[in-house]
Amino acid sequence: MKMIKHKHQSFLVELSVRLALFVVYWITDDAVPFQRKIQPEEMWLYRYPKTPSYYPGYLLWLTVLATPVVVMGLFYLVRRSAEDLVQGLLAVFLSIFLTGSLTNLVKLGVGRPRPDYIDRCFPDGAVREDMACTGNMDTIIEGRKSFPSGHSSCRSIAHLFAFACLAFISLYVAGKFHVFSSKGRGNGLKLCCVVIPLLWATLIAVSRTADYHHHWQDVTVGSLEGLLIAYIVYRQYYPPLSRPNCHLPYTEIPAVLDVHTDLSDSLPQNGDPKAERSVLSI
Repeated sequence: MKMIKHKHQSFLVELSVRLALFVVYWITDDAVPFQRKIQPEEMWLYRYPKTPSYYPGYLLWLTVLATPVVVMGLFYLVRRSAEDLVQGLLAVFLSIFLTGSLTNLVKLGVGRPRPDYIDRCFPDGAVREDMACTGNMDTIIEGRKSFPSGHSSCRSIAHLFAFACLAFISLYVAGKFHVFSSKGRGNGLKLCCVVIPLLWATLIAVSRTADYHHHWQDVTVGSLEGLLIAYIVYRQYYPPLSRPNCHLPYTEIPAVLDVHTDLSDSLPQNGDPKAERSVLSI
């Protein structure tokens, strides 16, 4: 009874952390960034036309929120492990909201203009020497949140959320299929299943430079940030992908088994096949 109560309390704490991160993301999303001075010699960087997003915000929100549920739901139908489903969803949404919060804070501190900033600032084309913008204020503020690429507002999020989500999905699928362990190497179909989410995120990232919403440096740094956070969060909940038990969340691995050491060190040395199977099945 005490164990069940402890698990409920831990689950509530986990939910509270994600809620807090979402609140930070929501508040900082509409905050005014640092007003960085634009030098005359760099004006050409911000003179690209303002265009609609090639990958609209509503579609990206659908991607970020629905993909984990669908993918993890499919694995749940196979393994029937509610614990794995809960741990996977907790982890991926931690990756998403942690990425969003950190990215927003950095955006506010840097205040780099977007490639289409001049078009946002002077929609009539009449650029003033004092750079006193005449455009819509919300559009102008959004135009000063280019670095790192992540999102500009809840109405128009960009590719970093996709990397935080889809890179995590790649790691999750790789663990379930044992793509990088001795058990599952050499299977091209499984490897493609791991690569597809990363390719999907990369195409979203590239679209952010094609529609002139971000500079290539913003996209590069944002992608690396999303990948890094996704990996760090994944490893908080799942073992390394090279381990035979990489398909299990830490909460399903017995405490007596030290998953921080290679399982090969734990295998019996007497050649007993029954003993070996009992260890590998953990």
